[in-house]
Formats: sequence, C-alpha cells, structure tokens
Amino acid sequence: MVHRRFTVASLVLILFAGACTSTDEGLSAGEPADFDPISSDAGEATFDVETTATQITVTGTEPETEIALYDGDEATEVGTSDTEGALIFRELDAGNYRVATTGDDQVATDEVNVPTIEESLPEQSTYDGQVLEQGYQYITTRDGTQLAVSVFLPGPPEDGPYPTVVEYSGYDPAKPGTNLLEDAEDTLENMGISSGALCQTLAWLCDAPAQPGSTIARAMDYAVVAVNVRGTGCSGGAYDFFDVPQLLDGYDVIETVAAQPWVKHGKVGMVGLSYPGISQLFVARTQPPGLAAITPQSVTDDTVRGLLAPGGIFNEGFALSWTDEVLEKAEPLGQGWEEDRIEDGDEVCAENQKLRGQNVDVVEKALDYTYYPPKIGDFYNPSVFGSDIEVPLMLTGAFGDEQTGPRFSHLFDKFPNSPVTKFGMWNGVHADGFSPQGLAELKTFLDLYVNQEVPTDSPILSLLGPIISEDTFGVALPIPAVRYSDFATVSEAQAAYEAEPDVRLVWQSGGIPDQAGAPVGTNTYFLDSWPPSDTEAQAFYLTNDASMVSAEPTNDDGAASSFNFDEELASTVTLETDNTSDIFKTLPDYDWRQEPEGSAAVFVSEPLEEDLVMFGPASADLWIRSSAAEADIGVTLSEVRPDGKETLIQSGHTRGTLRKLDEAETELWPAHRGYEEDAEPMPVGEFTEVRVEVMPFAHVLRADSRVRMSVHTPGGDRPRWTYILSEGQDGAVFDVGHSVATPSRLVLPTTELISGYPQELPPCPGLRGQPCREFAEYTNTPTD
Repeated sequence: MVHRRFTVASLVLILFAGACTSTDEGLSAGEPADFDPISSDAGEATFDVETTATQITVTGTEPETEIALYDGDEATEVGTSDTEGALIFRELDAGNYRVATTGDDQVATDEVNVPTIEESLPEQSTYDGQVLEQGYQYITTRDGTQLAVSVFLPGPPEDGPYPTVVEYSGYDPAKPGTNLLEDAEDTLENMGISSGALCQTLAWLCDAPAQPGSTIARAMDYAVVAVNVRGTGCSGGAYDFFDVPQLLDGYDVIETVAAQPWVKHGKVGMVGLSYPGISQLFVARTQPPGLAAITPQSVTDDTVRGLLAPGGIFNEGFALSWTDEVLEKAEPLGQGWEEDRIEDGDEVCAENQKLRGQNVDVVEKALDYTYYPPKIGDFYNPSVFGSDIEVPLMLTGAFGDEQTGPRFSHLFDKFPNSPVTKFGMWNGVHADGFSPQGLAELKTFLDLYVNQEVPTDSPILSLLGPIISEDTFGVALPIPAVRYSDFATVSEAQAAYEAEPDVRLVWQSGGIPDQAGAPVGTNTYFLDSWPPSDTEAQAFYLTNDASMVSAEPTNDDGAASSFNFDEELASTVTLETDNTSDIFKTLPDYDWRQEPEGSAAVFVSEPLEEDLVMFGPASADLWIRSSAAEADIGVTLSEVRPDGKETLIQSGHTRGTLRKLDEAETELWPAHRGYEEDAEPMPVGEFTEVRVEVMPFAHVLRADSRVRMSVHTPGGDRPRWTYILSEGQDGAVFDVGHSVATPSRLVLPTTELISGYPQELPPCPGLRGQPCREFAEYTNTPTD
C-alpha cells in the first residue's frame, strides 16, 4: 500500500500542539518552572523517557519525584511523578528537550526529540509486520503503546479476504468472549427461541464483540476489529479525550488492520454509535490511507457548544457525568474485565495499568473554562475539522437524543471534501440508529463503500434483527430489505445511490397507531439539503394575553410577562430512572411536568387554520429585562393538540451574558460564539434582546393544533440534561417584553417539501423522544 503524508489534518494538529502549551490554557502536565540550568555535574538519568508527537512520558522514577522539563537551558515545566513513578509532559512543541530531577543529586537525560506529526509517521513495515488473528491480542502504535484488540472473523483467515470494519473507543470494545445470549435469555424465551440451539447454530454469538456496533457488523458477515483507546481497558498509555496521541493511534490502528491479508481491498470501514461514532470523525481527520468509509451515529456537531456547554451553560446531567464515568472506568482495572485477563497471565495488560495515574481529569479541564476557548475548542469541533475528512461518510442522529443532543444536523454541510455524504435523521432517542430501518441503511452503505459490492441482505442479520429489536426497543421488528440490491454492478449501484438526495428524513417515528412508540416512521423523505431549500421563517409574536400571533405588536405600553429564577428546574428531568436504556423502549415512563407557578412565561397561539410543517432549528427572539447581571434562559416548544394532549417538540437555552451572535447566525439559527471577548453583563433593569436557539427538529402542527412556547430557567424538558447555572441569579426576576419596543417572537422553520403524511394525529404517547401530557392552562404573571 502506498503511504501518504498528512496534509491539512497534520497542520491542524501541529498548530494545536504549538498553540496550547501554556498553563493558562489548562493543558500543561506541570507548573511553569523557575530552576537553574541543568548542572554540569548532573548524573545519568536512571529513569526511562519515551517521546511521541506532542508528548514526553517519563517512567521508572522513585514515586513522587519532582521532575523538570528543559528546553535548552530553560526549565519550562515541572511536575511530580505518581505512585508508579510516571509523569507525562503534554502538548509540547516539536523539538529537543532534556528531562532532569530537581534538587540535590540531580540526574538528567541527554537530549530527546519530540517529533512533528509527520516525523512521527512510521515506515509501512511497522504496519505490515503486525499479524492479527482471530481472538484477543495487541496492536503496537508508533510510540510503542500497545492497544488491546479483539478480532472477530467470519471464517478462517485463509478463506478471506473479508470486508472489515473497526470500532474504536474508550468503552470496552476489546473485551473478549462476550456471551450475548446470557443477557437476552428473557427476550429469547418470550420469542420461543432456545439460546442453546442458537448458540450451536451461530457459535460466535457466545464469543461475540462486547459493543453493539461490532456485534451488528459481525451479524452482517463483516470481519470486526474492536480496539480500546489508550489508557482504557487493557490498552497502554494514559487517557485523555481525543488528544493528539490518541488520534495518531487511530491512524496506526487503521493502517495495521488494513495491512492484514484477510482484509478485502486493503481498506477498512469504521462503525459505532455515540463514543465510537464520535471517534470515527476524529480518526478520519488524520486521513489514514487504509480507511474506506465511516458511519458515525449519534454524534454532535460541536463538542463544546453542542454538548458540553450548549448555550454557554454546562451540561452536568449528561456531558460532565458521562465524562466522569469514562474516567472512572479508565482507572486501573476500571472496566472489570482487565482483572480476568491479568489473572489468566496477561502480563501486557498488567503492565499497561501503570500509566493510569497520568490520565487527564477531563471534567476538571472542562470546568476551567467559563467561555469557549477557540484554540482548544476548535480542535475538538467536528464543524471545524470536517473539511479534513476525505472518505465516504454516512452520518445519522435523532432530534430527541437524550445524550449527545440534536445538533448533529449542523454538520451536514461541513464535509466538502468527502466524495459521498449521506445523512439520516428522525425524531427519536440515542439508540435509534440501531432501529431495523437504520440497520438496513447501514448495511447498504457498508456494502457499497467498504465491501464494494452490490448490497445484499444478510441472512444472519435478518435472523437476529427481531431479537436485537426486542432486546433494545421492547418490540420485535424485522429488518427491511437493503436497497440497491437489483443492480448488475457495484458501480451502477453506487451511481444510483449517489444520485439520490443526500438527506433521509424518517417522519413521525413511533407514530403508527398500532405500533405506538416503535422505531418505525410513518413516511420517509429524501431531500437535497437541510434545512430544505424552500425553508421560510414564520414568526409568531408574543402578546399581552399570553397568545402568539403573526402580526407585530402595536401596543406601546411596555407590557411584559415575568417569571422567577428557579434553580430546581436546572436539575429536573423528564425521565427518572436508574436504567438509562429504559428510554429506548417503545413507551418510556416520562414525567414531563408543568412549569411551577411563577417560574415561566407561557404563550399559546390560536388554533392553526392549516398544517404547519417544520424542519430545522428555530429561534426564540426574546426581549429580556433582568433584575440581575446574568440571565440563564430556557425555552420549551410544544404542540397543544385539539384532543387536549400536549406533545413536546424541542427545547433550547442560552446564557444571557453570551448573547452576542456569531457571524454564522441566521433568522432561524441564533448561533453564539461564546467567546470571552463576547461576554457582556445583562443591563439590570433594562430590556435587551436575547436570541435562544431552539435546537433542530422535524414536526408537523396539524390544523386546529396550537403552538406553545414556555420561557423559563433552563431545565425540566430533557430526559438527562441538567445544568450548572451561573451564580448571582438567586431571587432574580426576568421580564419577557411584548410591545412595540420589545417585540419578542418565536420564529419557526417551515417547508412545503414534506407532504403525504397521515392526517390523523399520532398516538400520544407515541412519537419517539417526544413526551406527551395532558394540556393545562398556565397563568402568566404580568409586570407591574
């Protein structure tokens, strides 16, 4: 295989590595050092030093030894080794360094070189020389780190080559020997299937991949290579969230797997939903030549502004808690299966636990920032680096995703250099990419661009599909036939597939009356763009009588409705459960509560005369008068149905001090930069406009329905997201203006390209990811 050098991606990484070395960015391994140059009498270092792009790893010191990093005669950083005698200096510029102890009896290394990313790229023989076989083993990356790997082949290597995919994350993908049937005993029994008989028929199910993306790919008859990122499971190294070495590891994994003789076409795809979906974007940006295509599912458009701190407000309920869970499992023996490996004699796994004291506390790192730090944030932002991805891509997500959120659709125009881009979207929740229709589309794409064959139905997937559906969603659904299977050649099938509009919208998932809540849509639409090309902004202006109308206000009385700051809303969710997978079932037990009295300003339109189809983000353009210098504002959009039910459509929130808009803003998308230079206190006692993004959605308001908007403290309208609110708002009162001078309004994205959907209201509850409740009138508090 011809090996090419990094292009744009390498420049991004190199710029990042050079821009983030200072401790005020919160990324340095040690504190700035003020030490004399290394003594001419310093002894030879008794510890070991390894380098890779952007990092120096020190091992073998006495525990808690103070170590300094020297750039020439200047000590640039100092740190203390952990109880295992290890210390990592991170985010270093390329160049020569020395490492030395401090104090008396100083010892020091000779110069060691931190290479550029291009210099770190090994010879092709590094990849060709590694042999991967069925079962558990390790891949050695360019800096010598050994990553835990499990390989699952459809048959003997000599019977290949096989179409192959990689799953790469910090969960437990490399965990060997998972018996999938143990956890599905009840499901199988309910379906009248013997687990013993199934295990005899499909033996790999009793020695299967640990992660669902890998299992599904194996059921599609693909070879699967499942890899734990550095610092997790039995993999070596220390964990950080997609730091440069982890990205370079991903490159090395792809090239090592692609070099195996049993890999078809010498190229591999990537699979996975959520964390392993996000990792695909980061690996693909490094442009490994052996990567054929990626299929990220349930991801975010912007790690910071779309997930970690949307609207400038920290997402404690999911983003920070998930990050903390990953960190806990990255501790020595943290995932549980490592101990079994070590007890069975795996010395590599045991040795690999010794750098875990150098794992980065990603939560602490995140909380260091009140504002969006562009030098760092842009590195983690797929909307920024999407142009570095140059392989076919299929990306999907759900508007009601309780984990990674609904902003994935902002990525749809961010891959200009990908030769094929296909996007799938629907109302629903985090796991809905594994719905039967989703799996059929995944198989179609993988067959076309990884297997490079005309798509075919998988007998194994067809057999297992209803079991997967029953176990995940609580209802047994068959896998639909793959599309484009009737073409004579793959080139003809690819041409037809690529001629199809890129955006696939599954409409009203869960809305079929006799399948209420099941992940099946009433319609599927194919569109050339998102939002649709005919999208128009339709405004509803708030009124004194708590209504919303199309006409701008004419009253000049300074009227407004007020609500009180309510800290409890920030920790209120719509689904209280100890089992986070409960939300995947057909009809979760949502508890979507009415806003407490005095804690919201609510506005409801008159019944609509005709259907209003909405698809895209929306904007709540609010004139807010705050009694405090801050105002964390949340908005909930819902449908009041003519049958007395109310269905949640979408929500959004914004920190008032970060209300300044980005140049990318539109009438329907109030994009905020969140930079420190943009921050401006709310003018106490004066009205100012605060535009709140209502995150993307797809919904129809049928004739006689009404649209409802609630303005309140953020919270109470999502299943898992809760928030860390800004201080200084206790006792605050916020007024929402609705007069000539303060024309607050809701601006909705309307389209006429979506039609032919059922005219009857969907079951309520039913629509996936959209809780339903009895509608109740709400009384606003007018200002004095």
